Amino acid sequence: MRKWRYGVILDAGSSGTRVHIYRWLNSDLARGQASKAQLQGLPEIETDKKWTKKIHPGISTFGETPNDVGPDHLDKLLSHALKHIPLDEVPNTPLFLLATAGMRILPPLQRKAVLQEVCDFARKTTRFQLPDCDLHVQVIPGETEGLYGWIAANYLLGGFDSPAEHDHGKGHHTYGFLDMGGASAQIAFAPNTTEAEKHANDLTLLRLRTVGGDPLEYKVFVTTWLGFGVNQARQRYVEALLDSSPDAKELPDPCLPSGLRVTKEGKHVAPGSDKPEGHAAYLVGTGKFSECMHQTYPLLEKEKECLDEPCLLNGQHVPAIDFDVNHFVGVSEYWHTTHEIFEMAHKDKAYDFKTYQQRVEEFCSQSWEDIAKGVSKDKWGHKVDATTALEVCFKASWLINMLHDGIGVPRVGIEDLKGGHNATKAIINSAKEKGFLDPFQAVNKIGGVEVSWTLGKMILYASSEVSPTSTEELAVGFGSNVPGILDDFKYPGGVHLPYPGSSDDDWHDRLFSENPRRIPGFIIFVLIIFVIGFMLCGRERRRSAVKKVGRMFGRGGSKHRSLGRRRGLPGKLFGLSNMPSYERVLEGGEAVNDFELGSFVSDSDNDNSDSSEGSRVGRTSGWATPQTKAGTVESGATAYFDSGRDLLAQGVGLGLAPLGGFSNAIERGGLMARTDSRERLSGGWKSRTSSPSRLRTGMSSLKEIVD
Repeated sequence: MRKWRYGVILDAGSSGTRVHIYRWLNSDLARGQASKAQLQGLPEIETDKKWTKKIHPGISTFGETPNDVGPDHLDKLLSHALKHIPLDEVPNTPLFLLATAGMRILPPLQRKAVLQEVCDFARKTTRFQLPDCDLHVQVIPGETEGLYGWIAANYLLGGFDSPAEHDHGKGHHTYGFLDMGGASAQIAFAPNTTEAEKHANDLTLLRLRTVGGDPLEYKVFVTTWLGFGVNQARQRYVEALLDSSPDAKELPDPCLPSGLRVTKEGKHVAPGSDKPEGHAAYLVGTGKFSECMHQTYPLLEKEKECLDEPCLLNGQHVPAIDFDVNHFVGVSEYWHTTHEIFEMAHKDKAYDFKTYQQRVEEFCSQSWEDIAKGVSKDKWGHKVDATTALEVCFKASWLINMLHDGIGVPRVGIEDLKGGHNATKAIINSAKEKGFLDPFQAVNKIGGVEVSWTLGKMILYASSEVSPTSTEELAVGFGSNVPGILDDFKYPGGVHLPYPGSSDDDWHDRLFSENPRRIPGFIIFVLIIFVIGFMLCGRERRRSAVKKVGRMFGRGGSKHRSLGRRRGLPGKLFGLSNMPSYERVLEGGEAVNDFELGSFVSDSDNDNSDSSEGSRVGRTSGWATPQTKAGTVESGATAYFDSGRDLLAQGVGLGLAPLGGFSNAIERGGLMARTDSRERLSGGWKSRTSSPSRLRTGMSSLKEIVD
């Protein structure tokens, strides 16, 4: 039994792709070693910082050149994964590439071409488990991304494994999840009992399975706001500025530090530069953060009609959030924008709206000259460069608006929180230190593990591999909030496919890997071609073929029955295949001079340059093929004439007869001797032309012909 199971996920985002490697104990082994408490928890997933790698840009940039996505992008990521997964586990390791907002905006045909090339490249260059392209390589909806993130956050916080220790009141023990990227933002949470009943049709039913095989079910609300990520929001903001003053060459921007000039694309314009002048308008920073907050508020689009009450923003329905029991963690931009500059010395401190806004206003009111000096001296850490400092004021204002005016998170430090928490004092104090009992807390890692939606995907996959305690239990996955499994139910990764075994069995690249039902049809097709070829080869050749098959299985003609038995399959097994063989061929010995057996060529066609041992499949080709000297080969000539020619040459060398004599004899009788040893023809030992063993074989064969 293999101890570890591995999984690889490529997070194909809008700005780049990151590879994540995870591992967990074999489900049967984990169950046998688990304590009573562990049996009630989900499989324990492990990862390591060294197991991740990110490259830029995203795969969406290959929309017009999909053939380049493999060698120019994926190769680096797959090579990194292969360095950290044991060689013999690679064929057992599922590979997923799940793309998000960046790929969603590509035209359908370009998106399809890029995804197909991703799958083809991975199958050709690696041995990862990739049985279903549509399932393993896809663009996932924002709702799916949010659900995976919700799973990851609750898994790391312990909301699944220890409900009693995370009781937030009203029987609620899970945490909400917020994610914001460059193009979209997501929210996922389990509403309180009242809201869950009222909006049951809007919820997603999630099924997991513990190490002990028991089912876990949760009803989660998930939605996504496309265009509400920080980069898309900034783009909408700049477009609004340009529309407000279409003829202006300079546009004051309160979301930029004073004295900073940038193009409408956000590129810094150095002082004294006239590059954008006369071509396009550019933005000039004024450093007024309160005004920036006011101008970014309309981007929430709260004025849009709400067709299904209640709505938070953009006219999208969201059940009412009970912040007494719903405590949210925010990742990605929620973390970077609140911590990279403003919380350097307070990374474990809970989010405090009042304190945060004061720090943002203090930073954004500085001149760009002073900020640039601070960046050069690593005042805010070595990760903060000029681009980060340039963008952070707009990002901070957008984040504050999204959290408090959009989603409705209470302003901790200004607004009083009502309600209490039904838990022990020790648990409350511990949670407060981490900030997880506050309405919102930005996080990057929990327990040293990054909170990533990719982790949630792998938790779901590992959970699906656990054997259920009952045959009546439903599959792991998620879908509509109804009993049973509907057509929209999403399985984590299909059925686990163990590696067949042989290192030469390229299971993922076989003709039948996509559809095993092709096998019978293919076999029938081969048989039809064989029968047609057999019927067209002529009477004499058919008779000769039948005799060969008969001799192979020890059922030759009566004249050579005993010899045939010795040369049959048992003879091959016990080394009796070197006995001379006589075969009748068609007349026309003159064609012997038109053939020459070419030398054996072995071309190494290994097109896999990966440095990881055994990670790629090498190919070799090359067959010993007859070549014509000149002219067209006459009908009836076979490759056996090469052997006859070689035999006659040996005869002349031994002084037995002139070459012409034997040629005439063959022409008169129309017979030809096949004299090469079976070792030579079947790839066994090869004797040199002048070796004693070969001379003895030639003399023996010639003697039998003369007799």
